[in-house]
Amino acid sequence: MAGKRRKFDAEFREGAVRIVAETGKPIAQVAEDLGINETTLASWVSRARRAGGATAMGESEELARLRRENAQLKKDNKELAMERDVLKRCMVLWVK
Repeated sequence: MAGKRRKFDAEFREGAVRIVAETGKPIAQVAEDLGINETTLASWVSRARRAGGATAMGESEELARLRRENAQLKKDNKELAMERDVLKRCMVLWVK
């Protein structure tokens, strides 16, 4: 006779997946430690990795955008520093 099917809330599932991802322990060991079926945990991890793939693509696009923005800001900062130096020199000449 089969046992009663257990339900796990989203927080527990996310925590179990995080344990596998962060500790590097095998799924079988984590499942045993948590008292859940190995295939259940494996399916949660697989689902999270598939969902993470889409997130990783978005993150790489965001990283590229931030790098472009950083390069532009550095260029603008360098230009403003040069303009400031020119104004300082002009003030020295004007005061004399």
